[in-house]
Amino acid sequence: MTIDPMTEHFRDTGFVPLRIALLTVSDSRTEADDTSGGWLRDAVEDAGHQVVTKEIVPDDIYRLRAAFSCWIADPQVQVVLATGGTGITGRDSTSEAITPLLDKRIEGFGELFRALSFEEIGTATIQSRAMAGLANGTFIFCLPGSGGACRTAWDKILRPQLDQRTRPCNFAQLIPRLLEK
Repeated sequence: MTIDPMTEHFRDTGFVPLRIALLTVSDSRTEADDTSGGWLRDAVEDAGHQVVTKEIVPDDIYRLRAAFSCWIADPQVQVVLATGGTGITGRDSTSEAITPLLDKRIEGFGELFRALSFEEIGTATIQSRAMAGLANGTFIFCLPGSGGACRTAWDKILRPQLDQRTRPCNFAQLIPRLLEK
């Protein structure tokens, strides 16, 4: 254990695997052709985390809310990563599904994702409604469904932020305190 001089909190300096649920939002994907969800599962496991479940749910607000609600209520799930349904077409409803369930939004996630994505795809990033928040002590990250977007979000934001060794701070170190009042 070390003392962080900036916050005077005790922190373990070793890696702590998190329990992560994966959700692919799609009306047409199956496990056989869910390349973004499959890539994300592999990336999460390669980083040392545990994928506790992976599901594909059609882009329907109420079915999505049901899936998110189950995981938010499950103390075994610490993080939910959702891919797909974050665009602006009529069927894109991930944001609408999750927003009423959130206790707090993490505004900086979507902002940072779009800034990083701009470097890769230019102004097309404006069509992304990537977002994140907290619900019942569970981190929820909603990513676009493309493989490139999943890689950008994981490699440049989520992997370091879900690793408690990342300094000066990270999401993982906050988990024990998320339900404190």
